Amino acid sequence: MKNNKPNYFRIYNDILKKRFPHKIKECEAILRKSDLSVLDILEINKIIFGKSNEDNQAFDQKHRSYQRSDILQILDYQKKNRLNNVQLASHFNLSRNTVTKWKKLYVV
Repeated sequence: MKNNKPNYFRIYNDILKKRFPHKIKECEAILRKSDLSVLDILEINKIIFGKSNEDNQAFDQKHRSYQRSDILQILDYQKKNRLNNVQLASHFNLSRNTVTKWKKLYVV
């Protein structure tokens, strides 16, 4: 079965060319990567659209999904930056219960 993952390179390139050509230079480094992680997508989204209001943020949060590699990258970020679960959850707009669940599942 083929992976039905969105083509984020194409999506963000189109958005940048049509609506935000002045932000292309800021996003160039991220878009040059061969594979975009969830962290890259969140970062480029923040660069392009800035901070969203609470309604949009709540809607977006409900529709996020994370692959195992993304979760491990987030947990690695926690370890590198010496963050507790609450700080990590706040940084990535997650529930601290989600962070705890991920740690139980993926960290021995």
